Amino acid sequence: MSDLAVRILRLPHAADLPLPAYQSAGAAGLDLLAAVPADEPLTIPPGGRATVPTGVAFALPEGVEAQVRPRSGLAARHGVTVLNSPGTIDADYRGEVIVVLANFGAAGFTVSRGARIAQLVIAPVLRPSLREVGTLDPTPRGSGGFGSTG
Repeated sequence: MSDLAVRILRLPHAADLPLPAYQSAGAAGLDLLAAVPADEPLTIPPGGRATVPTGVAFALPEGVEAQVRPRSGLAARHGVTVLNSPGTIDADYRGEVIVVLANFGAAGFTVSRGARIAQLVIAPVLRPSLREVGTLDPTPRGSGGFGSTG
């Protein structure tokens, strides 16, 4: 799907920010930037969460979604992650992408304007028809759930 075109709208409060971008040739996700006011950085206290605007909106083609995922560096260094991970942006949503960040670290985390706060992975979506049945085919695992495979 490398020829897939996705339309993006830069909102007025992000006029001076770069558009989301891949940081390496093999990156799966585009980095999303914080569109908080330059003179009003956002500090998330330990155990807290905050909604962070990105200043962009997308027109995704039918048959794809965008997944908002954490950045591994923020998680490893600061204990900061995307709370509803992955967050799903549906093809028919046209509003601003907002990222819900949670701080599981021991210190407050400050989000400054232009900081890379999350990544956005665009992926195909399957919409199968559901067919109700009376039983399911057996497997060696069966209905074993959490931790059942070791």
